[in-house]
Amino acid sequence: MYKLARPVFLFCESSVHAGSGSDLGIVDLPIQRERHTGFPKIEASGLKGSLRDAVRRRERLYFQGRELSGEAREESMALVFGPETGGEYAAALGLTDARVLLFPVRSVKGVYAWVTCPQVLERFKNDLLLADVAQAWDVPATNSTPDGCSLYVGAKSGKIVLEEYTFEARPDAACSRLAGWLAEVSLPQGPSFDYLRSKMTRDLLVLSDDDFSDFVQMSTEVITRTKIDQKTGTVEKGALFTEEYLPAETVLYSLVLTAPVFNVKKGVFTDGEKAVLRFFQENLPPLVQIGGDATIGKGLVGLGDNLLEVKDHGEQSSK
Repeated sequence: MYKLARPVFLFCESSVHAGSGSDLGIVDLPIQRERHTGFPKIEASGLKGSLRDAVRRRERLYFQGRELSGEAREESMALVFGPETGGEYAAALGLTDARVLLFPVRSVKGVYAWVTCPQVLERFKNDLLLADVAQAWDVPATNSTPDGCSLYVGAKSGKIVLEEYTFEARPDAACSRLAGWLAEVSLPQGPSFDYLRSKMTRDLLVLSDDDFSDFVQMSTEVITRTKIDQKTGTVEKGALFTEEYLPAETVLYSLVLTAPVFNVKKGVFTDGEKAVLRFFQENLPPLVQIGGDATIGKGLVGLGDNLLEVKDHGEQSSK
């Protein structure tokens, strides 16, 4: 049973294709979606595999202040993520499916907006309660924006145009608090994200559940691709296909779940679930590749890890 949970935020720095296989619909290779809502997601199994590979590729792995040897490194990876062969013992670390939190949509003003909805925010709030994370915000009203929003068409019009749709919106203090909180915790740290952090505090729009559902189902990127015959240098017959991507600037989140290790051999991870979380946090790179099409620059995801902190004696430890 997992005893500790912390959220980790995923910021798509490039388009991401977490595929669900082939399909007979309009898109040949669609992305993964929740069955009951149609909202995009990334399956926990694929996310965990990507993060495991990212941790393994780190040149230096540390735990509790000492460098690990090659043998200890493999042992620690197996204890945390589970043995490669499976069946020997359970992993001490688990992940939930990555759920969409903010979705970018083209805007007539401000280039693009991040949109969300009450259903997504209420579910996010409940997940934060599972992780024992306090949040200083309430779910804003539908069709609300932060103060100083740059999406309005005209200073006093109250109208925002996304794609070909016009929405009546208004500034709201609750939306300002939410946008400021998300800008602080959901984006990767560092000055290179200062512009996006500032934009998120302004250009967030809370839509109705139905409007949000329409955008996440109809406004993803769908790219037509071809396969080239290596002998002729031309397109192979019948090799035209369409592939769907989550657009860059999408924000998702997952819960990292930890438990005491099930197979302690050398006194490692004696601090139980907190030690497992520390190991994961301290060895996680700021950028990972998730999903397909890695060779054409897809799937680059930055990690915002402000909330992945372990409390010890009433204090929060930092990286």
